[in-house]
Amino acid sequence: MLTEAAASRVGAIASKQGRPPILRLTVEGGGCSGFQYKFDLADQPDADDVVSETDGVKLVVDPVSLDLVAGSTVDFVESLGGAAFKVENPNAAAGCGCGSSFGI
Repeated sequence: MLTEAAASRVGAIASKQGRPPILRLTVEGGGCSGFQYKFDLADQPDADDVVSETDGVKLVVDPVSLDLVAGSTVDFVESLGGAAFKVENPNAAAGCGCGSSFGI
């Protein structure tokens, strides 16, 4: 699920690039804790994607990644260190300082 802040940011990025407001969240092997999050804009959901929508912006997740991020919330946070999408993942048993890697 996307927070309102994340949905707003995805909408702004997609609008600047002339693309639909669809954010794809994928989990890949790697990172300092075993898995890492990857974000991309998508032109459309794939047939087997799970789709959630917040304020007209879609978050799409493939079935393999969904097992690792089920119940997660994607937020957009701005701080002195910069701005980034952040995943609040209840399945993660470990994380890293950068917030883009996790372990189960």
